[in-house]
Amino acid sequence: MRPHKILITGASGLLGINLALEAAKEHSVIGLVNNQRVQTKSFQVMQADLLTPGAVERILDQTQPDWVIHCAALANVDACEAEPVRAYQLNTEVPSILAQHVARGGARLLHVSTDAVFDGQRGQYSEEDKPNPLSTYAKTKLDGELAVAQTDPTAIIARVNLFGWSISGKRSLAEFFYYNLKANKPLKGFTDVYSCPLLANDLANIFLEMLALELQGLYHVVSSECGSKYDFGLQIAGKFGLNEGLLEPISVMDAGLKAVRSPRLTLRTEKLKQALGKPLPNLSAGLDRFYTLYQQGYPQNLKQLGESS
Repeated sequence: MRPHKILITGASGLLGINLALEAAKEHSVIGLVNNQRVQTKSFQVMQADLLTPGAVERILDQTQPDWVIHCAALANVDACEAEPVRAYQLNTEVPSILAQHVARGGARLLHVSTDAVFDGQRGQYSEEDKPNPLSTYAKTKLDGELAVAQTDPTAIIARVNLFGWSISGKRSLAEFFYYNLKANKPLKGFTDVYSCPLLANDLANIFLEMLALELQGLYHVVSSECGSKYDFGLQIAGKFGLNEGLLEPISVMDAGLKAVRSPRLTLRTEKLKQALGKPLPNLSAGLDRFYTLYQQGYPQNLKQLGESS
């Protein structure tokens, strides 16, 4: 894979920071951040608010990227319910503007979406299945998908579910389970909410492969192995030698959450498997690498990237 200049939005977030660090091993990376500053020598950091009129056009003119990977979003499901206008601006309008201008400059766009566009009533969804978003977050993300697809048919739209280490240590379900179990705090895990989370670092490298192969259109980019949130917590406990007895199995219906959650977000990945010529990583392999990164001091290194801000 020849080196490319890659602009990554949301570069301080869970996916963005891991993607920027993985991509920077072989490519020239510009990481765009907003409120959370990042101090690193691994890639160039730019600060901008994508909601500022003209910001997208200015950034693209300044950076002249080959590839743009759009990770920035309002991803907190309950925050989207509380601020639906802001959710629409960030999750629908910004991707639409990006799609309009990225294509004009000859760059390729990969837009990150979510498995939550489905209602989760049956699971095993393919890219051909009709979405039915239940929350404001899911609705605005689906509208973002549609806007990108209509504006730039050559763009990649990737529906994801992920876990990993983050700058704050509070951005993924894996971190939530790990840090609370490590502190011997009792936790509740949903037995009736299923997903196929992929390690952010693995997801990052798959994105780079997809762009290098010049794929186009909609793909499900998730783990080839799925399970419940409760089972995921048990696997985290087992991997790190923590007390599984602290985990209490409960139903999502008893959790008192503001936004509706889709119960069975299991996605099929045959389309991407065929395009890549290999299966996607399974959850067990992802958890092994998650643990290895921990042993290598990766979480502490990430935290240090944000400490200067």
